[in-house]
Amino acid sequence: MNSTASTGNSAPAAVPAKNQRKLVGRVVSNKMQKTVVVLVERRVKQPTFGKIITRSSKYHAHVASGAFQEGDLVEIAECRPISKTKAWTVTRLVEKSKLVLV
Repeated sequence: MNSTASTGNSAPAAVPAKNQRKLVGRVVSNKMQKTVVVLVERRVKQPTFGKIITRSSKYHAHVASGAFQEGDLVEIAECRPISKTKAWTVTRLVEKSKLVLV
């Protein structure tokens, strides 16, 4: 037998769920502890006239540290319900905000 062979007890690395929904949106509020509000916009075609319109939805997303500021572009992923309104978690920062406070 090979002494360097694994015993098979090692668990696989954290693999994301196969059908996990992921969305990209902008942080519009970070005033809560461990929670940010993310505005996700999508462009759809109006059925009657064919005009392209913007639809938006706000999601409360869990963040372990307060590392995200208003205006940041983040990716959120669906997870188990954490509270009454929070069933998403922030997975990564896509783009830092370019807001300049005067």
